[in-house]
Amino acid sequence: MADDKQPVYILSEGNQRTYGKEAQRNNIMAAKLVAETVRSTLGPKGMDKMLVDSMGDVVITNDGVTILEEMQIEHPAAKMIVEIAKTQEDEVGDGTTSAVVFAGELLKNAESLLEKNIHPTIVAKGFRLAESKAQEILNEIAEDVSLDNEDILEKIAMTAMTGKGAEASKEKLAKLAVGAVKQVLDDNIDLNNIKVEKKVGGGVENSELIQGIVLDKEKLHSSMPSKINDAKIALISVPLEIKDTEIDAKIQITSPEQMQSFIEQEENMLRSMAQKVIDSGANVLISQKGIDDLAQHYLAKAGVYAVRRVKQSDMEKLIRATGGKIVSNLKDLSESDLGKSGLVEEVKIGDEEFTYVTNCENPKAVTFLVRGGTEHVVDEVERAIQDALGDLAAALKNGKVVGGAGAPEIELSKRLREFANTLSGREQLAVLAFAESMEAIPITLAENAGIDPIDILTELKARHDSGDKWAGIDVFSGKVVDSWSAGVIEPLKIKTQAIKSAAEVSEMILRIDDVIASGKGSGQAPMQPPMGYE
Repeated sequence: MADDKQPVYILSEGNQRTYGKEAQRNNIMAAKLVAETVRSTLGPKGMDKMLVDSMGDVVITNDGVTILEEMQIEHPAAKMIVEIAKTQEDEVGDGTTSAVVFAGELLKNAESLLEKNIHPTIVAKGFRLAESKAQEILNEIAEDVSLDNEDILEKIAMTAMTGKGAEASKEKLAKLAVGAVKQVLDDNIDLNNIKVEKKVGGGVENSELIQGIVLDKEKLHSSMPSKINDAKIALISVPLEIKDTEIDAKIQITSPEQMQSFIEQEENMLRSMAQKVIDSGANVLISQKGIDDLAQHYLAKAGVYAVRRVKQSDMEKLIRATGGKIVSNLKDLSESDLGKSGLVEEVKIGDEEFTYVTNCENPKAVTFLVRGGTEHVVDEVERAIQDALGDLAAALKNGKVVGGAGAPEIELSKRLREFANTLSGREQLAVLAFAESMEAIPITLAENAGIDPIDILTELKARHDSGDKWAGIDVFSGKVVDSWSAGVIEPLKIKTQAIKSAAEVSEMILRIDDVIASGKGSGQAPMQPPMGYE
C-alpha cells in the first residue's frame, strides 16, 4: 500500500499566502481601484470628494494626495500607489492625480499582456525602455521659461488652480503667487519661506500677499502699543522668566524681611532681563519661549511690543524677512542683532488678533494670507495655492515647461508608438501598452467634462500627426485647442516625475508573484525553512 503523503506546513498558523497569477491579479486590481477612486477629480471639470473621519471632521477636496491620505488605505499594493502621489506632492506639489491615474492604466494594460502569457519581467523591461524614451521626448518638446516670463508664470499658477476652490479668483491669486515666489527667490527656491496663513472671513478675493510675516499671536500686555513704525525687532530663544534650578534645592526663609528680599531679588532679575532688551534699542520683542508677567509690565512701560511662544519655523522666517539674528543669550543682545521692519502692528481679523510684521525691506520670507467664507473653502484654497507655488518653483528650478490639457500625453503616445516600431521582440508590446496608457489622461479629462472621448481622441491624434504638438482639450468648449496659446501651461517636472514614479512602481508590482501576510496577533513569526511547499 502506497504511503499517504503528509502535507508539509512551512508557514505559521493564521498566515495567508497568495501566489502566481492570483497574487498578480489581486495587486493589479487594488492598484486599479485606487486610480479609479481619484480619476473623477482630474482636470478643470473634475468633481470633489467629501471625506469624513471617525471624529466627524470633514475634508472636501479634489487634491489627489489629500484624498488618498485621508482614506487610510490598507492593501499593501494599493499603499504603493499612494506612495506615488506622496512622492509627486513632495517633489513638485501638483500632478498627484495624473500620476496615480497613469500608474493604474499602466497596470491595467500590463494585465492584458500577462494574460497573453508574456512574462512579467519582459513587460517590466519594456516599461523601463518606454519610460526612458518618454523622458527624452519630454525634454525635447519642452519650452524654456525664466523669471522674466511673468505672463507664462501667471498662466502656470492659473493652470494649477483651475478646477479647485480658488478658481473664481485665480487671476488675482496667480499674480500673488508669482509675486511671492519672485520675492523669496535666492540661489534656490525654498517654498518654506512663503508662509501660507489661513483665516476664515471675507471672500477668496480678499486674500493678500504681505511683505513680511504674519504671526498668529497677540501682543502680551494691554498697555503695549498696538502699532510700532520703524520697528527694531529683537528675536530671542530664551525665556524672560526665572528658571527653576536644575537640582532640587530648598530655600529656607525664617522671617518676613527675608521673604521680601527674596521677592525683590526675583523682581530685580526680571527687571534687568527686560532692561537688556530695552537697552539694545529694540522696540519689538519676539520670543520663542515664555515671558513672565512682571517682565511684560517692564517692557510695556518702555513702550516695547512683545509676543511669546512663537514657533521655530516662524522665527526662521522672521530672520529672512527682517534681517535679524536669533539670540540665545540675553547678555549678548546688541543693536547689530536686531531685525528691521517698517511696521509691526496688532490686527484683528474676525474674532482673532494677529501680529503683522510688514513693510520689510526686500524680505526673503513673505506671508500669503488666504481668506474664504468657510473653513472648508479656506482649506481647499490653501491646497490650490500650495499646488500653484509648487508648480512655479518646479518650473523655475528646471527652467522648462510644457503645454497642458492632455497635449504632452498625446504627443508622447504618438512618439512612443513610433519608437515601438523600431524594436523587435515582446518588449515592443510593452512599449505599445505604455504608449496607450499615456492616453488615459486626455481620455479622463474628456470623460470628466462630459465630452465623447473617442471623438476627441481621434481629432487630437490627427492634429498631432499634422505637427501641432500642443493640441489639447478645451474642456469648457469641448473642442481641440492649442494649449500653449490657450494659456494652459505646466512645469515639465510634473510630467517627468509622474512618469518616472508610475513606471517604477508598476514594474515593482508586476514582479511580485507571491504575497505572504502574517496572521493577526501571532506575534513574531517563527523562522521558516528556506524551501518547501505549503
